[in-house]
Amino acid sequence: MQREEMKRVVRRHIELSWNKGHLHLVGHLHSPNFLYKSSFVGHALNGEGFIAMVEQIRDAMPDLEVIIEDCVAEGDQVATWSTLIGCIAKPALGYPPSDKILAISAMAFWRFDRMGQIEEICTMFDMESFRAQLGLEVRSFAEKALP
Repeated sequence: MQREEMKRVVRRHIELSWNKGHLHLVGHLHSPNFLYKSSFVGHALNGEGFIAMVEQIRDAMPDLEVIIEDCVAEGDQVATWSTLIGCIAKPALGYPPSDKILAISAMAFWRFDRMGQIEEICTMFDMESFRAQLGLEVRSFAEKALP
């Protein structure tokens, strides 16, 4: 698959899933061995788990919008830098509702299989900034790493 085509598939996946909630349409973009790994969830999810997670987050953040800041492709991978924007209207994944508009930065690596389907997405969210925006306790990396 050509690099521009892979980037187009990634942009379409984000638009269909996170921005529009058309989750019934993203399954055909996933390989049968699809895995989603994220600092937000803490464990790997298969395609069904990914869809359930996005549904839960979109339910809690009905105004959610994901803006792709940058998208780069090399080999069988695409890297994205995105910003998620929205308010948490209902509790989700252990986080309380908030009337604040949150902006959460995320980096993701998307790996494609030989058939041109998405085999894996590994996402790192800026959780400390997210927690700070919610007014929750934030600890420096050194505090977390040291006993």
